[in-house]
Amino acid sequence: MQIRAFAIADTQAVVQLWNDCGLTRLWNNPYKDIERKLSVQPEMFLVGVDDGGEIIASVMFGYEGHRGWVNYLAVHPAHQRKGHARTLMQRGEAMLTERGCPKLSLQIRSGNDAVIAFYERIGYTNDHTVSLGKRLIPDLPAQAAAAPHPTPISQETRA
Repeated sequence: MQIRAFAIADTQAVVQLWNDCGLTRLWNNPYKDIERKLSVQPEMFLVGVDDGGEIIASVMFGYEGHRGWVNYLAVHPAHQRKGHARTLMQRGEAMLTERGCPKLSLQIRSGNDAVIAFYERIGYTNDHTVSLGKRLIPDLPAQAAAAPHPTPISQETRA
């Protein structure tokens, strides 16, 4: 696998890869995620291509001065377990280290044990933190309005 920076012409192939890997969600528009990444550290949006030039992997890295982040690590199911994800992570870790990034963090959906095990194999540990989020700009307003709203934290902790 060859690693290179994402190019606009890769958009459809990358979105298809994310769909094939089960990374897309109704409330996240992948095209908007790509657009946003291209406006912030676009050089840290990488794709992996096979010998025929087909995109088989992708990852987005970022660094905001305190911590590095990784998003959308994806390897097409037909190319998994060949070291491609590890190689992409090593490349991103090197890019972040060059920028002086002291720590790389990531989020994994709860219950995704295979992905948790992968990251543990390459040296990541559970930080025992709680991840909270607040959508500031809905990607898909009609779907966002129709989606069930989570229970506020204050109500969850009283139960």
